[in-house]
Amino acid sequence: MGDYFSMFSFRALWTPELIVVLFGVTLLYYWLTVKERHRFINAEAVTLKQKFLFGCALLALYGGWGSPLYIAGHSIITLHMTQMVLAYFAAVPLFILSIPKWVLQSFVHRWRRKSAFTYKVLMHPVLGLIMFNALFSFYHVPFVFDTLMQSPVLHSLYQGALFAGAWMMWWHMLAPLPSNNQLSDFRRIIYIFGNGMLITPACALIIFAGSPLYETYTNPAVWSSVMAYCLPPGSQVPPGLLNADGGGPGISFLSKHDDQQLAGVLMKIAQETVYVSTIGFVFKQWLKKEKQQDGELSISDVSSYNQLKNQ
Repeated sequence: MGDYFSMFSFRALWTPELIVVLFGVTLLYYWLTVKERHRFINAEAVTLKQKFLFGCALLALYGGWGSPLYIAGHSIITLHMTQMVLAYFAAVPLFILSIPKWVLQSFVHRWRRKSAFTYKVLMHPVLGLIMFNALFSFYHVPFVFDTLMQSPVLHSLYQGALFAGAWMMWWHMLAPLPSNNQLSDFRRIIYIFGNGMLITPACALIIFAGSPLYETYTNPAVWSSVMAYCLPPGSQVPPGLLNADGGGPGISFLSKHDDQQLAGVLMKIAQETVYVSTIGFVFKQWLKKEKQQDGELSISDVSSYNQLKNQ
């Protein structure tokens, strides 16, 4: 693996362009939550937990869209699937949880004031349920996958669409703000189960296919074309990488078919783990609300009892 990475430049391995973008996102987060905090209604200091979650979100997104995983993921589909887990099942929910509610509330209020119709349509739970899972499934159709991997512009646009779809989906699962479109806690749990069911066919296609599906990982000509787009302009694909494992382009610790099956299993296990954790998060919120309601009821009961006693 060390010899593999040594064939690439610093820029190809570490994606400094993405580091600059994420640094800009960090400055924006600091500007909104610290420098301009006084402009927001009910603004409070950002907690240490939120700062930690924001840092984890940045690292997850960098691992999903950059870092050496970006290069290795073009030879090992299991690592490519790891990138998707980091970008859409880790980074997105971490970002949502790291942003203070008073920031989210302000932007949602402005959006609804300027265009209540677009807010109502785009933030509808059904669209959030369908959009990401449809994009994810369509992405893993072999022809679509190979086409996108050979077009950096289309691939980047599709990644942006997946990110937006994931944000819409996670928004309804985490429910960071009360709204007219917010699901009840019970329906949120059903919503999470629905997401798990909708993503299953794509995972099953990858796991149970009788042979490797994607030419990106099996056809040296296609793989070379894909890798050429991953490298800085003017760079050449290192010739030593072709057929490095004796059975196809790039590197691999497994056969191409086994690698593909492992990728599908990894996605399904990771998705189930994250969704089960989210159900626990929702259930904890549900119990907290019930306790608060019981407390309010108890206080009301005591007050009523005292009034009757004094009559």
